[in-house]
Amino acid sequence: MGAQLRVYKRRIQAVTATKKITKAMEMIAASRIVKAQRKVAASMPYATELTRAVTAVATGSNAKHPLTTEAEAPTRAAVLLVTSDRGLAGGYSSNAIKAAERLRERLAGEGKEVDTYIVGRKGVAYYGFRERKVEESWTGFTDNPAYSDAKRIAAPLIEAIQKETAEGGVDELHIVFTEFVSMMTQNAIDDRMLPLSLDEVAEESTRKGEILPLFEFEPSAEDVLDALLPRYVESRIYNALLQAAASEHAARRRAMKSATDNAGDLIKSLSRLANAARQAEITQEISEIVGGASALADATAGSDK
Repeated sequence: MGAQLRVYKRRIQAVTATKKITKAMEMIAASRIVKAQRKVAASMPYATELTRAVTAVATGSNAKHPLTTEAEAPTRAAVLLVTSDRGLAGGYSSNAIKAAERLRERLAGEGKEVDTYIVGRKGVAYYGFRERKVEESWTGFTDNPAYSDAKRIAAPLIEAIQKETAEGGVDELHIVFTEFVSMMTQNAIDDRMLPLSLDEVAEESTRKGEILPLFEFEPSAEDVLDALLPRYVESRIYNALLQAAASEHAARRRAMKSATDNAGDLIKSLSRLANAARQAEITQEISEIVGGASALADATAGSDK
């Protein structure tokens, strides 16, 4: 019984130490969510106005540009997948990877080749384990991305959309990331960045009661679109990285809270087992004492006779 009690005590100590770690990680994730949400909110006005400006230029001119011009027969697409660098975030990265796999299958079904770009060690590890080709990858900043990170990611994608497909270019740019809806809800989604769908932007503006502004273009609409292209792609990627970071922190907080609660339940269960083992040990000791005393009493009574 003593050995069994020692086993329970060691397990309780180990689970208690784990509970302290998961509780600390939960609190850290909770503190970072607020900062990430503020960054997402701060990035939205710029991204929204930039999209409206691009739409206004495109609708106010007949310029053909990769930002807005649909290929007649698209054959190649680039997909940017945003995952996390670290684990312990529940199904955060796996859900994004599944969304990317569904998008890949859909594009392949449309007869398009897919070039994959990945952000985050989890996505890199997934594709590396399966020995699948990745054009470029970036790691080390998923929980706290900066605009400079978005610029580094956007550079090869912009280069790819500006090339002809025969020269290794692509006709479409897609991004797969986890959209932050609330503390409890984060959805892995795929979104086409380029070419920009002018009809969808116009419909959204109409639904919100907005009127697209009128601009005069100097020196020309083509030059304006050339200048806006990198800004547009960078802002979209930056906003996606910020939303993904907020989603990662929220998912990690939820996972660590669940782990902390489970550790607490396990400690209670082990404590009951340890108490039962201790009680059984005490009962056995009492029985041995009573039995010894009874045997001694019987031996004493026999010697008196």
